[in-house]
Amino acid sequence: MDGSRVWTVAGRRVADDTDCFVIAEIGHNHQGEMAKARQLFEAAKACGVDAVKLQKRDNRSLFTKAMYDSPYENENSYGKTYGEHREYLEFGEAEYRELKAYADELGLVFFATAFDQPSADFLADLDMPAYKIASADLINTPLLKHVAAIGKPMILSTGGAEMADIQRAMDAILPLNDQVAILQCTAAYPVEVEEMHLSVIETLRAAYPNHVIGLSDHQDGIAMSVAAYILGARIIEKHFTMHRSWRGTDHAFSLEPGGMGKMVRDLKRTRAALGDPVKRRYPNEARPLVKMSKSLYAARDLTAGAVLTASDIAFKSPGGGVPPYKFDEFIGRRLTRDVKEDEPFAEGDAG
Repeated sequence: MDGSRVWTVAGRRVADDTDCFVIAEIGHNHQGEMAKARQLFEAAKACGVDAVKLQKRDNRSLFTKAMYDSPYENENSYGKTYGEHREYLEFGEAEYRELKAYADELGLVFFATAFDQPSADFLADLDMPAYKIASADLINTPLLKHVAAIGKPMILSTGGAEMADIQRAMDAILPLNDQVAILQCTAAYPVEVEEMHLSVIETLRAAYPNHVIGLSDHQDGIAMSVAAYILGARIIEKHFTMHRSWRGTDHAFSLEPGGMGKMVRDLKRTRAALGDPVKRRYPNEARPLVKMSKSLYAARDLTAGAVLTASDIAFKSPGGGVPPYKFDEFIGRRLTRDVKEDEPFAEGDAG
C-alpha cells in the first residue's frame, strides 16, 4: 500500500501500515452531565480506543429562531423547545477544559465536531488537536476554509455526498491544509448494511492516494468496521454509549463498552492476520501437517529386486516420508531392499 498516505494527530501516525485509529463518538450521549462524560471517557479508554469525540454547536447562531423556538417535547427531549433541548446538552469552556485534561490523563486524543464557525473558534481557543466536519457540512465551503485555516488535522464525513461534493470540499481545504482524512459514511441513523457501500472506500483510496480513508460507521454491529479495515480504512468512528437504553436518539445504534472493546480487539487482530502477501510454510505447521499428511508406504511385504507397481504402494498417514507427488518416480523401478507392509518407503528404495 502507498506509504505516502499518512494522517497524524497528536503525535500519532495513521497510515496503511498502522493499526486502525478508533474514535469513540460520544456526541451528546453524555446527556449534558459531566459525570457521565467522564464515565464514557474512562470506559472508552478501557476498550482500547484512540480518541473520544464530542459535538460542538453555537446553538443561537446555528439555528433559525423558528427552529430554535420550535416545540420539542418527546421521549428524547431535554427541553420544551429544540433550543432548550440543545442548550441542555451543550458543554461550555469549563467542561471542555476539564474533559481535555481528563483525556490527557487517560492518554486519549480528545476533539470535537465543529458545526459552525463560532464553535470552530471555541475549539481553537482550547487548542484542540483535530477537527471533525459532519456530513451535512461537506458542502459548507466557508466553514471548511475557516477550519482548514486553523491548521489542525481534519476529518471529513461524506454521508449524502457524491464524488463531486467531496472534490469541491477538498478543493476548498487543500490550499490551506493537507492533513485531511476522508470517511466513507451513509448519513442514516442507524444505517442498513445494504446502504453502507463499503466498496466506496476503495474508490476514495484511488481518488485520493495521499490521504487516509476511513469509515464513519452508523451500523449497530462491529463486523462492518473490520471489513472496512480490510478494504483499506484506517480510521473508524463509532458512536459510543454506556447503555443503549439511555434517553437520546443516538444510543440505540451506539456500541456499549462490551461491543466497542470487541471491535477494537478484532481490528487489531485483523491487521495481524492480514500479514504480508508472501505465501510461506510456518514452523508451527510442521507437527499437524506430519500427522495429517501422507507418505508412500508398502501396501504389502515386498522383496528387494521387485519391480514396483501401483498396487504395491499405499498413501498413508503420518507424513514426513516420501511425499505422494513422487509416486510416479517409484512405478516401474526395482526395489533396492526388503520392505515390510506399512513400512514407509525411503528416497533410495527405488533404483
